[in-house]
Amino acid sequence: MKDAQAQSEPGFRDSVDLMFNRAVRLLDLSPGLEEKIRVCNATYIVRFGVRLRGHIHTFTGYRSNHSEHMEPVKGGIRYAPQVHQEEVEALAALMTYKCALVEVPFGGAKGGLCIDPRQWEAHELEQITRRFTYELAKRDLINPSQNVPAPDMGTSEREMAWMADQYARMNTTDINAHACVTGKPLNSGGIHGRVEATGRGVQYALREFFRHPEDVKRAGLSGQIDGKRIIVQGLGNVGYHAAKFLSQEDGAKIIAIIERDGALVSDDGLDVDLVRDWIGRTGGVTGCPAGRHVPDGAALLEEACDILIPAALEGVINLSNAERIQAPLIIEAANGPVTAAADEILRRKGTVIIPDLYANAGGVTVSYFEWVKNLSHIRFGRMQRRADEAHHLLLVEELERLSADRGLGWALSPDFKARYLRGSDELELVRSGLDDTMRTAYQDMRQRWHEHEGVEDLRTAAFVQAIERVAASYRAKGL
Repeated sequence: MKDAQAQSEPGFRDSVDLMFNRAVRLLDLSPGLEEKIRVCNATYIVRFGVRLRGHIHTFTGYRSNHSEHMEPVKGGIRYAPQVHQEEVEALAALMTYKCALVEVPFGGAKGGLCIDPRQWEAHELEQITRRFTYELAKRDLINPSQNVPAPDMGTSEREMAWMADQYARMNTTDINAHACVTGKPLNSGGIHGRVEATGRGVQYALREFFRHPEDVKRAGLSGQIDGKRIIVQGLGNVGYHAAKFLSQEDGAKIIAIIERDGALVSDDGLDVDLVRDWIGRTGGVTGCPAGRHVPDGAALLEEACDILIPAALEGVINLSNAERIQAPLIIEAANGPVTAAADEILRRKGTVIIPDLYANAGGVTVSYFEWVKNLSHIRFGRMQRRADEAHHLLLVEELERLSADRGLGWALSPDFKARYLRGSDELELVRSGLDDTMRTAYQDMRQRWHEHEGVEDLRTAAFVQAIERVAASYRAKGL
């Protein structure tokens, strides 16, 4: 008998709720606590006007706080013409579970502005962003201790710098003003490694998956990432960095890249940097010399490969194509790329899905590092880097002295000596912290997957782990 959720295509928020319900059945929660965790606490809708090009234009924005079991709440702000309340609330819910899963001490939130940023000049976007920030900040929906946005689809460190500056103008005596948003440029209080963070997290997630042969076998694969054939859907910030790191550092082959105007295909592997540069100059993949252009890009989701990385919008794998998906392993670099109905089909086929709750948590993890840096008012590594170098030098000099005194005739290679003596800088510390976070979270998740009755897949394991942690926070508050 088919599951009811496979009968029709649920919306994004319904998909999140269905996945929540599937997991919560395995937990012993009271109905009241279960409902408290599931529902969105509050959604603020703002409509504001900005005079541009001689006319007043009205924009609609959203900020949704899903759970305040921990504060501040955390979640990106996306700029897209199709942003709507249900999407923002679903994304806020995912943020709650994501933060809990990777043990980042934030509640979940999300924001959005109904706008096509490509239709506006930079100075116009700045005016719009500053007014949106004003509308949110005056209601404490941007605040270092209560509500901390970050970049999302359609926004970047540029918009975060505008938001941080606007907040600081409104709160001139707040010493922690720059902690009001994350994902800022380095010269505005940002942190090394934030731009690459979500894509880097996808790489670390796959590395950890391939460290467990039993899990790899469940996906019908073997070996390591090296040589694996990967299809990437969406070469934005996340897709680009994931594809770049997996191909250049781990030896994977990016055999197809899917974009709005079609897809590029090459059995020998695509040059990710070349494709990225082409998209930046032309707006699409059409005409790119890196590979063969296929007009129907969505059809490439169904092509044979080892790993499929949907890294763009939600719902791209759904009832219309789930049966034809051939990839044995899917890692969700985007939020909600697989609907609940498609998830049911893929699980039945034996496809292993590394869920978005875990796979794209690199962004919020490094955002947490940035927030801590802003509150501490000192960059990571500044206090200990040279001390570490000095301690390492003492050891190296003593080894070299012993070798000379005893006539051993050996010497450390110059390359090893230089690398060992070099203390960790901020980027290395950020990557180390992210790698540790992704490893630990996967190990917690897979333990649920393998050892707990009723947990049949990684997504359910992730939800169970996250919901249990949120429930523990609420119980500690007396609920």
